[in-house]
Amino acid sequence: MAETTGHLTRVILDGGPLHRISALQEADREQAVADLQAENEFHPAAHPGLQSILHLSIQEGRLVFDIRDAQDTPVVAVVLAMGPFKMLIKDYQMLLDSYASAIAEGREARIQAIDMGRRGLHNEGAELMSERLAGKVVIDFPTARRLFTLVCALHQKL
Repeated sequence: MAETTGHLTRVILDGGPLHRISALQEADREQAVADLQAENEFHPAAHPGLQSILHLSIQEGRLVFDIRDAQDTPVVAVVLAMGPFKMLIKDYQMLLDSYASAIAEGREARIQAIDMGRRGLHNEGAELMSERLAGKVVIDFPTARRLFTLVCALHQKL
């Protein structure tokens, strides 16, 4: 990764414990955090090159990106309405439920079909995330996909 490209060094999901999420969602969440911390492109538009810590939360029905510097000092907060994400999150939850059922039933063809649907929803979520953050945060597509996974996990605990 180039030195001039800002990226996240840590991702922290703020709020209460995520106890309403399934084992599959927990695994997705853990993998998204690990992948984000390994490789990402993310920085406030006004702070190119910032190596940052992201505190991600949902507060009062809004998605909050509390972006901090390497010393965990607040730099900028970006707040987005959850409304545009809600239908995708609902669809994603239904797919996860179907996926868990298909695994329990051992239906390989159904698992593969659902997995393709999950990838499609992740892509839609990433596109929406990129659109909503445009002009505020510079983000690449893989980072947007992983952040969408985290938003889904955060939303499920509400």
